[in-house]
Amino acid sequence: MSLDWIYWAISWILLRWHSLWETIGVPDGTVLGTNWAWILSIVFLVVTVRVILFPIFVRQIKSQRAMQALQPQVKALQEKHKGDRETLQKEMMELYRKEKANPLMGCLPMFLQIPVFLGLFHVLRRLDPVQSLNTTIYGWSQAQWDSAVHAKLFTAPIAGQFGSSTTELEQMGANGTTVKIIAAILVAIMIVTTYLTSRQMILKTGWAEDPQQRMIQRLMLYGIPASLLISGAIFPIGVIIYWVTNNLFTLGQQQWVLRKYPPPVINNKSGKAVPGPAAARKAAAPQPQDKPSRFSRSKTNGAAVQDTKPAVDGKALAPKPGAKPVNPKKRKPAKRQG
Repeated sequence: MSLDWIYWAISWILLRWHSLWETIGVPDGTVLGTNWAWILSIVFLVVTVRVILFPIFVRQIKSQRAMQALQPQVKALQEKHKGDRETLQKEMMELYRKEKANPLMGCLPMFLQIPVFLGLFHVLRRLDPVQSLNTTIYGWSQAQWDSAVHAKLFTAPIAGQFGSSTTELEQMGANGTTVKIIAAILVAIMIVTTYLTSRQMILKTGWAEDPQQRMIQRLMLYGIPASLLISGAIFPIGVIIYWVTNNLFTLGQQQWVLRKYPPPVINNKSGKAVPGPAAARKAAAPQPQDKPSRFSRSKTNGAAVQDTKPAVDGKALAPKPGAKPVNPKKRKPAKRQG
């Protein structure tokens, strides 16, 4: 299957953003050793893709919430079919189908971004200053191609890699030490931010009871960051910029969505999902239209109770100094008739 349509799409988005930055006056020449028009084009390629995928990302969060709500039932099935893995998997798939929960939905946004990553990787790998441009490829003009070939981040070419040979770097007019330092810093940031995005999600949702889901969580938390330590050496600097920007965007987006859709809390007695602490506090908060009562309030067992009796000043009822005591039971003698 040809992937040319992906290369065309990535090139089109990059070139549109680059033209926009040039139009509004972002310099295409080097400022602090950086061609900011091309760097911003890569950054806003991320923004474009994430805006397109945002509805899918929200569905991912909702699916994870549904999976969390099913954890007590999943745990019960695991106890019931302990040792019978085939029956357990069959019962769990039936449970997911019945409750319309998709275990694979959590990985869908990541899988949908793989073609974008591969497309950008392919396009940047073709930025070879020695190779002449075929003007019909991916819609690039010769001027755009020449500009991208010499685009740099702090004097390191965006097409350069940590593992680039001395000959390749000389052809790009780059210093090998500078390229390795910039690439190494970006790879380290890429690994850390990749770990943090997975950790943020797991801390908010918790570890899954389903062994398959737990294995996926471990793979995303530890496996992918570890693999980047090796594969990062072959990524062009422009691709690493894309990955780091995508991770930072994900951290902010997850924070917002997780606040909007807080994870449920499983009631230990009933085994059912109930609103989390944040939702409970919001429901218990007094409404703006509520007006304070004119009666005093007292707290009993943590609940507000109205005191229907008005407050009485004890000092007002006390006898004045020097006054004779009054016996309420003693009656006054009746007056004699004259």
